[in-house]
Amino acid sequence: MLLRFSPGLFRFTILILLALGNIFAQATSAVPVVPPDSAKERSIVAERYASERLAMWQKRLNLQDWNIAVQVTRATELKPKTLGNIHWDAEKKTAVIRVLDPADYKLPYNEMLQDLEFTVVHELIHLELSPVLAPLQRNDANRREEEHAVNHMADALLKLERQTHAIAQNTQTAQAQE
Repeated sequence: MLLRFSPGLFRFTILILLALGNIFAQATSAVPVVPPDSAKERSIVAERYASERLAMWQKRLNLQDWNIAVQVTRATELKPKTLGNIHWDAEKKTAVIRVLDPADYKLPYNEMLQDLEFTVVHELIHLELSPVLAPLQRNDANRREEEHAVNHMADALLKLERQTHAIAQNTQTAQAQE
């Protein structure tokens, strides 16, 4: 009843909801439900998806001043038991994130895409931490600790992102049903 007598508030509420919808629509890239048929097409879609997620996370982590690219890479080109890596040049502010090719995954397609996003976020966190960690004496023990911490941070960021997206979807669904 308040909305009927307050057209300004109604318009403001609609504008806020539209803005939130746009923010969440931009934050969540469309993931194909059905995987492409060929391995080459899956690699192309995976690289496009990883690049889209990179752009979003690069902005969220305030790394826009870096020129960062994503490359889909076969397992034979990565260290054993890794899903990706990052190589950067701090002076030029350039980096390349390599992510595992879908052909080398044993996960279902959509889970594989989520894992690609995890790898992108994981590698961006390494990049963010690099000025702090660079002067330290590196050994296997502290590298394991770093990987453990980076995994936890990436997992927390992605859980927050996915919860926020789920809330937005539920809100949109509820509004559509009204």
